[in-house]
Amino acid sequence: MIIDAHFHCWQLARGDYGWLKPEMVPLYRDVRVVDWQAQASAFGVRGGVLVQAAPTEAETHFLLDQAEASAAVLGVVGWIDLSASGAPDRVRALALRRHLRGLRPMLHDIADKRWILQPALAPALEAMVETGLVLDALVRPAHLPHLLTLAGRHPGLQIVIDHAAKPNIAGQEWQPWAHWIARMASETTAVCKLSGILTEAAYPPTRHAVRPWAQHVLTCFGPGRVIWGSDWPVLELAATYACWWNETQDLLRALPAENRSAVMGRNAERVYGLGEE
Repeated sequence: MIIDAHFHCWQLARGDYGWLKPEMVPLYRDVRVVDWQAQASAFGVRGGVLVQAAPTEAETHFLLDQAEASAAVLGVVGWIDLSASGAPDRVRALALRRHLRGLRPMLHDIADKRWILQPALAPALEAMVETGLVLDALVRPAHLPHLLTLAGRHPGLQIVIDHAAKPNIAGQEWQPWAHWIARMASETTAVCKLSGILTEAAYPPTRHAVRPWAQHVLTCFGPGRVIWGSDWPVLELAATYACWWNETQDLLRALPAENRSAVMGRNAERVYGLGEE
């Protein structure tokens, strides 16, 4: 099965998307699961992972409700305040919702790059290990050294690096991103999402503009630890679903069919436990 391991939906009237502004014309609209399906199904995508877009537990329940209403949503990556009193119990309670597969603190919006290393967060992170929830790491290159430390402290925590840690492709910044991606690959069990990088390139992105960065991810992590996702509809800030699909297929074309299948679906199934009850 081809799986889009990173897409979003939202309802503006819910009012907790602080980053989503009216001037963001392609995005400032209600986005439904069926809207994503209309984009993805043309390429044989049969399921997806719905990822949080607001730092509220209310939105997590909203996403879980969308998953219960659509067979195409195979799993949800939600949010809770990992630093709150009682966070471990909140993790355990949310994990009882059938589709919850992970949690994502919005680290790239937090000024303190070391925030995730606070000792106060450790009990909640261990509750995630206990309940089998994945930590989706929405980070930038400056966070990667601290993510490496986190992985050493919590070896049982499955970390997924969202959007290849959002390298500054438009600025052609290769280091230190490439160094830390290589270390995350070699020193941890983390996996990396091949998603969200077209929006980091200069606009409009030219063909193969992101290829060196994408190839580095694939080389470092190998096809067994890379997960494909669209980041739709945020992707529309840079390009169409078809454009990103074609870029990905060009990148993977030289791989054996088994490896392409792993990147395009089987790795997501394994890492997120999709289909497990």
